[in-house]
Amino acid sequence: MMKTVRILTVFMQFIESMKTRSFILFLSGAFICAAVCGGAVASRAESARPNILMICVDDLNDWVGCLGGNPEVKTPNIDALAALGRNFSNAHCAVPVCSPSRVSIMSGLHATSTGSYELGPSYQSIRRLDEVPCMQEYFKRHGYTTLAGGKVLHHGFTGRLASAIDETLHRRKGGPRPKQQMNWKGAWDWGAFPETDAEMYDYQLAQNAARALGRDFDKPFFMSVGLFRPHVPLFVPPKWYAMYDPAKITLPKAPLSDMEDIPGNFKNMSQIAPTPDEVKQNGKWRALVHAYYASVSFVDMCVGEVMKGLDSGPHRDNTIVVLWSDHGFHFGEKQHLAKRTLWEESTRVPFIIAGPGIKPGSCREAVSLLDVYPTLVELCELPANAQLEGLSVVPQLKDPAASRERPALISSYFGNHAIRTRDWRYIRYGDGAEELYDHRSDATEYTNLAQSASHREIVEKLAKWLPQNPAPEVKPVSEFGRKRKRK
Repeated sequence: MMKTVRILTVFMQFIESMKTRSFILFLSGAFICAAVCGGAVASRAESARPNILMICVDDLNDWVGCLGGNPEVKTPNIDALAALGRNFSNAHCAVPVCSPSRVSIMSGLHATSTGSYELGPSYQSIRRLDEVPCMQEYFKRHGYTTLAGGKVLHHGFTGRLASAIDETLHRRKGGPRPKQQMNWKGAWDWGAFPETDAEMYDYQLAQNAARALGRDFDKPFFMSVGLFRPHVPLFVPPKWYAMYDPAKITLPKAPLSDMEDIPGNFKNMSQIAPTPDEVKQNGKWRALVHAYYASVSFVDMCVGEVMKGLDSGPHRDNTIVVLWSDHGFHFGEKQHLAKRTLWEESTRVPFIIAGPGIKPGSCREAVSLLDVYPTLVELCELPANAQLEGLSVVPQLKDPAASRERPALISSYFGNHAIRTRDWRYIRYGDGAEELYDHRSDATEYTNLAQSASHREIVEKLAKWLPQNPAPEVKPVSEFGRKRKRK
C-alpha cells in the first residue's frame, strides 16, 4: 500500500512538473509571439509615419500670390501649394539674415539663446548648440532617412553635422555666373544668364529631388531642398526676364516722409547691401526689381518641379510638405535695400504646410519659423524635444482661427528686437528707442505710434515679451567684413 502511495506521489509530482514546464513553455512562446508581433506593430507604426519634404527658399519676401505682397509677380506653383494646405500669412523669421535665421530654424533655438545674430558663425561652431541636434539629425535618430541638397544650413552639413544627412542631392547653390559684370559689381550683380534652366544649379537640385521622390524607401524620409534664388546675384535665364515688361513694373512705394518718425539709430545701422540712393543714382532701381521678379518666378518653377516629382511618385499621400523662406527683402521701402531690419518687409516670410489631414485655409495668427521644428516633431509623433523654444502650430493646422498667446520675436543685431502679434508690431532698439505699428489700419508701417500717450498700454503689454537676458553676439559684428553706413 505504501509503495502504491509513493508511486502515485511521484506520478503526481511528475504531472505537476510537466504542467509547470508547459506553462513556462507557453509563457515563453507567448512572450516571443508578443515580441515579434509588437515589433511588427512598431515597424508598421514607424513605416506609417509621414515623410517630410521641406523646401527652403532663400531671400523670398511676400511677393508671392498667396501672400498678396505684390500682385504682379507670378508664382503659380507656390500659390497652388498654399491652396492645398495651411498658408500662414503672418509668419516671421527669427533673425532677418540668412545664416542666423537658418541656425534658429534647424536648432529650434532663438538667437537670444544661441548668440547667432549675424553672418559668420556656423551651427557647428556655436558652443551653445554642441548638444542640440539639428532638425535632420533628430529625425534620423528616430528612424528617418535624411536627404538634403542646396542651401539648407548656410554653412552646410559639415563637421559634426555631416552624419545628420544620409544622402546629398546636390552640393552647388544657385547657378553659374558670367565672366564679366552685367549690371552691378560683386555679389549684387544681375542679368539674363545663363541661357537655359538646365544650367542652373537650383533646377538641377529640383530635378534630383523629383527623381528621389519617385523612389521607394524602406523607412520614412526627411528631404530638405534648399533653393538659392532669389538670393543675389540675380542671374536666371532670359525667358524669366521676358515674362515681365520692365516699363510696366510697379516700383515699391518709398516716400521720404516715412522716415520722419523713425528713430535715428537704426536708420544708420551698418549695412552690406548698396543703398537705395546708390541704385537710383545709377538708374538701376527698376532693373533690379525686374531681376527679382524674374528670379522669384524661376524659383517658383523649381518648386513646381519638386512637387511634380512628389505628385507622380509613390509618396504623394503620405508626405507633409513645408515651404518657408529664411527672411524677407526690402526694395526701397523705408529707404532700405535687402534685409537686416525689424520692419515687415524684412521679417515677413512665406510659410506653408500641406499634407495628409491638413485642410486648406489661411491663418492670420503671428507665427515664427522657430515653430517649424516642434510642429514637424508633433505631426510625425516623435518624442518631444524639450530643448526646442518654438511652439507647434498644430492647433492652427486643425483650426486656422485658433489663437496664440505668444507673439513672434525677431532680433536684428544684438539688443534690437521686434514683437509681432496678429495686429501689432512693436520694436525696441538697444538704446531704448521704440516703434509701434497698428496693422489693422497701417499695413505699410508708415505711422509710428510709440510716442502716443493713448498707446502706452499696448506698448507696455507687448514689451513684456522682450527677452530679459539675451545671449551676447557669438562673433562681433566688426568681424564680418566691410560694412557701409547708410546715407
